[in-house]
Amino acid sequence: MKKLLFLLWLLFPVLVQAADLSLPAITVTQGANGAQSYSVNLQILIFMTLLTLLPGLLMAMTAFTRIMIVLSILRQAIGLGQTPTNQILIGITLFLTFFVMSPVFNQMNEQAIQPYLANKIDFPQALQVAQLPLRQFMLNQTRKNDLALFEKFSAQNYASITDVPMQVVIPSFITSELKTAFQIGFILFLPFLVIDLVVASVLMAMGMMMLSPLIISLPFKIMLFVMVDGWTLVLGSLASSFAFS
Repeated sequence: MKKLLFLLWLLFPVLVQAADLSLPAITVTQGANGAQSYSVNLQILIFMTLLTLLPGLLMAMTAFTRIMIVLSILRQAIGLGQTPTNQILIGITLFLTFFVMSPVFNQMNEQAIQPYLANKIDFPQALQVAQLPLRQFMLNQTRKNDLALFEKFSAQNYASITDVPMQVVIPSFITSELKTAFQIGFILFLPFLVIDLVVASVLMAMGMMMLSPLIISLPFKIMLFVMVDGWTLVLGSLASSFAFS
């Protein structure tokens, strides 16, 4: 504790001198046509803030949620416990998400990022334009009743779907994704459930009630999944389950 206080005492003059410097960290300039331009420091601050929110945005505004839930339900249905591990599932989900979202990311790059880097549009316009492809992707996956529900909660009446703000689109999209993911997971669960029921019935008929049915059914479920090329079917079906129009 004494060493820390001594270090702060040594750094105190430096901190005071730095505080006296007048750095224009955050400035907003009003343009001639009414547009606002932000200082570079403020743009960097906004960019770093977006980076901290990136994991949440990735899960809430992309295909990540549906893919991750389906793969988790599939692992539970097979009965493998922690195989594949959570790290492997997250890795598969991330790269499959990038594959599914690549058309959206390409549009964002062409319409917003590249024009901004070429100084054709300013930072606020780039943010506004960048959200349009992502917004359209979310609306394509969102059910009308979910969107109407959150419109009702917002206590606002919107003339058209283009007027619906992102704070209404995002929770509607997440709700629809959760429902879709559980529907797909239920369909995947059924064949493995049938195998468990058959094995349990056979063991009960043979009087082997002390033997766990999971020990016997697990090899059959793995064999079935491998024989039908399950990973290709599941990942391919997930990639094609997203609507882009």
